[in-house]
Amino acid sequence: MISNVTALKFCPHFWPSEIRPTFVDTPTIPDTLLPPAVPTNRDFFSMATSEVILTEAVPSLGAEADIVKVRAGYARNFLIPGGKALEVTPGSLRKINHLKAKRAEREAREINEAEAIAAKINKLRLTLKLETGETGKAFGSITAADLLERLHSEIKDLILPRHAIVLDRPLKESGEHQISVKIHSEVTATLRIEIAAAPKVEQQEEEEEYGTRKPRRKAASESAEA
Repeated sequence: MISNVTALKFCPHFWPSEIRPTFVDTPTIPDTLLPPAVPTNRDFFSMATSEVILTEAVPSLGAEADIVKVRAGYARNFLIPGGKALEVTPGSLRKINHLKAKRAEREAREINEAEAIAAKINKLRLTLKLETGETGKAFGSITAADLLERLHSEIKDLILPRHAIVLDRPLKESGEHQISVKIHSEVTATLRIEIAAAPKVEQQEEEEEYGTRKPRRKAASESAEA
């Protein structure tokens, strides 16, 4: 329980009138009289953007005739000087129909080229060898990189990214396989391969061939009889 002395000490209502504090309300300053807010770094960078019209396809950004918002420095120092974009103005907006026609022409050309490559891949029948042991167990595997390397050797001037080979996991089973090859977002080819089992050459046979085979140790039973 708080004593009377403590109550007088901490509660102003019990103080003598001559020392009791007087509380005055602080006047509110109108917003018009307050100084302007200083923008933070986040506000500065969020405002430093501009809209541009792309004149060619830019990865992860868009294609011809797309109006995109980018950093002002990126547009000013790279896109516009490089001829990849136009600043949004009444004059540049009138060019959108021309850019759309240019985009349609490019996309049609890319699809035709992809279909020509797909036709070549569909005709292929590749045979690959996979090293196996006596029991048929595979000692290795065929990966997407192996298939891509073989494709590049079969088709002249073919350039495909590694992710074009749709392979969930490396191939370890012999036999026939059909592998999807993503050439274009709208064009997919089918690669047919035959994996043949190649028996692994035993170390003993290699040693006998090169004359490095060591004499076998006698069985324990033979040494005991001797």
